[in-house]
Amino acid sequence: MNRLKDATSPYLLQHAANPVDWWPWGEEAFAEARRRDVPLLISVGYSACHWCHVMAHESFEDAETAALMNEHFVNVKVDREERPDVDAVYMNATQAMTRQGGWPMTVFATPEGHPFYCGTYFPRPQFRRLLQEVHRVWTGDRDSVVDQGAKVVEALNAHTSLPSGPEPGEETLRQAVQNLRESFDAVSGGFGGAPKFPPSMVLEFLLRSGEREMSVKTLESMARGGMYDQLGGGFARYSVDDRWVVPHFEKMLYDNALLLRVYTHWWRAGGGEPARRVALETAGWMLRELRTPEGGFASALDADSEGVEGKFYVWTPDELREVLGEDDGRWAAGLFEVTPQGTFEHGTSVLQLLRDPEDPARYDDVRARLLAARERRVRPGRDDKVVAAWNGLAIAALAETGVAFERPDLIAAATQAAELLADVHVDGERLLRTSKDGRAGTNAGVLEDHGDLAEGLISLYGVTGETRWLRLAGSLLDTVLDRFSDGAGGFYDTADDAERLFQRPQDPTDNATPSGQYAAAGALLSYAALTGSTRHREAAQAALGTVSVLAAGHARFAGWGLAVARAALSGPVEVAVVGAADDPRTPGTAAPR
Repeated sequence: MNRLKDATSPYLLQHAANPVDWWPWGEEAFAEARRRDVPLLISVGYSACHWCHVMAHESFEDAETAALMNEHFVNVKVDREERPDVDAVYMNATQAMTRQGGWPMTVFATPEGHPFYCGTYFPRPQFRRLLQEVHRVWTGDRDSVVDQGAKVVEALNAHTSLPSGPEPGEETLRQAVQNLRESFDAVSGGFGGAPKFPPSMVLEFLLRSGEREMSVKTLESMARGGMYDQLGGGFARYSVDDRWVVPHFEKMLYDNALLLRVYTHWWRAGGGEPARRVALETAGWMLRELRTPEGGFASALDADSEGVEGKFYVWTPDELREVLGEDDGRWAAGLFEVTPQGTFEHGTSVLQLLRDPEDPARYDDVRARLLAARERRVRPGRDDKVVAAWNGLAIAALAETGVAFERPDLIAAATQAAELLADVHVDGERLLRTSKDGRAGTNAGVLEDHGDLAEGLISLYGVTGETRWLRLAGSLLDTVLDRFSDGAGGFYDTADDAERLFQRPQDPTDNATPSGQYAAAGALLSYAALTGSTRHREAAQAALGTVSVLAAGHARFAGWGLAVARAALSGPVEVAVVGAADDPRTPGTAAPR
């Protein structure tokens, strides 16, 4: 019996009609594995994941494959966005065993949850053979399997302490810049080779440090390439090539919130019209396509529509002429780099804007007509769940963009999202990670939820002057200090009373979003600057000790920590604004009470 029909996760609901007897993560699944004396097959993914969809279509919707799974395993489906703690501990195991990771993640574990074989995507024939082989070993050599799982857990738990150093100083940040230069792509921007992910947190650090060469080249290249949606605004998850041409088409809230903030900060630093255009288009896309009826922001848009990756976004020369006519169609093909050979699959092209249009009025008209035509296509699916951490990032970005460009509608959107989080996600003194349709989920907020939401609320307070947001941020940060501390200056990713897994996750490095530790450090630092709290500032400084270890050799994975360290070294700047409370120039400058 498939038990996913009552799930709140859109990802789990995608699998509710599978012939697989799926269980949601929970003690009931472990108890069933013990009762049947069979291993767990834990499948981890998320709703916008293209290869998750592929494996689902190939294997989980296939009756014969499902029969093998049901006969020999207790099958558990996990949404990594709802349970980042579960994802983290099993991803550690997957990477330790295979030297790589990704989603879908496929883990075979003992009834105690100890992983003994891990992988990612498996084509159906290979997956069937794997199911049969794991069953054969489990029934024929149980002791070695259990021993393997115990050894994996022992090895992972032997390396739980975080290396740390002193609070980073100017020399540490100089070394970080030099380390970033070593992997910087001077031709196309970004760092390293394909695939290229938007280095949002690193760019924030570089902008704060006045390092324009690497930051501006990357910001300009990303905005002109196919990873940026030239019609509708907003960024795809990453580029599969090293020139930002072909994206992996899923669009995530967290990427766009982080990039919105970076492009706004670039504009403040002199980025001019390109920065303004991308910031406002991305903000418009977030409000238009991710905003939920309750005022929060949905998690993601799928890469696929009609079962085909990128179909919603790509064009052929014939399609351009059909929408625009012969003359404008030919002009648009040249402007957007749409060729008969195509830059993507099957002769289709992703739109790029490698040069500014010579006729802006014609460009605006063509773009509007193409966007209207695209709206008639079958849209990618949307993951409607509201994640506290990612909405915190969106609140900060929209509030700062709203005040920078005098857009009260963006500030209002940030405020409405904050109100939803305060009303639905805050449960007494605790924070819940997700909600859907205005109904809170059951999963506890992790460190990044507390840090990112506190950061967003502090930014919103700075824009509106409404002290309720500062008070709520202070409450979240008190929970961070009381429930997440590791006693040595760092933080665990889960609270001290969270569900016990075989490992308590703790990772100071950034991934697609700021690490929980650096998110908390940034919010603690900002809160201390506003309130004068020594406790919060000292906690922020201690949490930045890992930056000193990472900066010289792994700066790409500590971007947000470096940005916070730069802010700590620069110190808060105090500006006195004198005026009546009802003066339109005064809001956002009220002192905390």
